[in-house]
Amino acid sequence: MKFIDEAKIFVKGGDGGRGCVSFRREKYVPRGGPDGGDGGNGGDVVIRASRGHHTLLDLKFNQHHAAERGSHGSGNNRTGRSGQDVEILVPVGTVVRDAETGEVLADLAADGEEYIAARGGIGGRGNARFATPTRRAPRHAEDGRPGEERRVLLELKLLADVGIIGLPNVGKSTLISRISAARPKIADYPFTTLVPNLGVVRYSDDRSFVVADIPGLIEGAHAGTGLGTRFLRHIERTTLLLHLIDVSREPPAKAWKNFEAVNRELALYGARLKEKPQIVALTKTDLPATAEKMQKVIDIFRKKGVKMFPVSAVTGGGIKALLAELVKKLEDRGLWSK
Repeated sequence: MKFIDEAKIFVKGGDGGRGCVSFRREKYVPRGGPDGGDGGNGGDVVIRASRGHHTLLDLKFNQHHAAERGSHGSGNNRTGRSGQDVEILVPVGTVVRDAETGEVLADLAADGEEYIAARGGIGGRGNARFATPTRRAPRHAEDGRPGEERRVLLELKLLADVGIIGLPNVGKSTLISRISAARPKIADYPFTTLVPNLGVVRYSDDRSFVVADIPGLIEGAHAGTGLGTRFLRHIERTTLLLHLIDVSREPPAKAWKNFEAVNRELALYGARLKEKPQIVALTKTDLPATAEKMQKVIDIFRKKGVKMFPVSAVTGGGIKALLAELVKKLEDRGLWSK
C-alpha cells in the first residue's frame, strides 16, 4: 500500500428539497385548504477517523464528495425524504484544514472522532406552513437552501510513541527492522526512506509501543529543503525522540555538530519539537571505523551532559539496554498505568 499523508478534496452538502404548493381536493371536504409539505434536508459530508485506515491514498484520486440532496415535499402534507450523508474515512491522526485559509477545522486524534465538513441545506417550507386566518390559500412555497461547499486539506500526522530521527543514512530503517516487524527499504544512499515507517515494539507481555522511522533531516529541513516539512510534522505527536548518530564515515568531533544541526531544525520548525525528551544512540558500532571512534564520541556527549547508548542493529549489541531506557522514559510519561 502506498503511503500518502496529504490530500486536498472538495466537499459539498446536499441541497435542501423544495417545498410543495398543493391544496386538498376531496369531494366532501369543501375549502380543503393548503396541504403542501416541506422539502427534506440535504445530507452532510462527515469525515471520520478510523484505525482501519493508514493512508490518504484513496482520497488522492477521489477528490469530489457530495452528499445527496433532500427530496421535494408533496401534497397531503408529506415531507420530502432527507438526503443520505456521505462518510469519508481517514486515518487516526488526520488534521482537517480549510484549503483556502489554512485554518485548522478539526484534529481527529482518536478512533471514531468525526467532523462535519459540509452541512446539508435545510428543506424549504411548503405552502401549508404559510396559512393564516387571514390568508387561507397561500400559493407559494420555499426553495430548499443550498448545502455548504468548501475545499479542505487533509494532513496525516502519525500517532507514534517514539520518533526515530537523525541525518540520512544513520541507520534508522535498519534499527526499526531489528526491534519491530516493520520491513522498510534499506540501502546505502541518502534518502533511501521516502515515507515514514511504523513498527510495533513488543517489549514484554504488557509493554508494547509504536515507533516511527522519520525520513532523514538535513540543514534547512524546516524550510522545505530535502524532504523538509513534509515529514517534520509526523514528529509532533510522538511522546519522545530517539536520535541516532553515525560516525562511521566522519571524525568524532562531527558527531556533536550533526546532533546540534538536527535539533536546530526541530527548533526552527516549531510545534515544540525541541522540548520533546530525547534518547541518543550511537549506531553501526559493529563497524571497525565506528569502534575506533566510539569512546571519543561518548566522551564528547558526556561532557555536554548527554548520555549515549552505543548499539548495533546488525549484531543486536546494546539493543536490550536501549529498549529498556525507552520503556522507562515512556513509563515515566504515563504511557502505561503503573
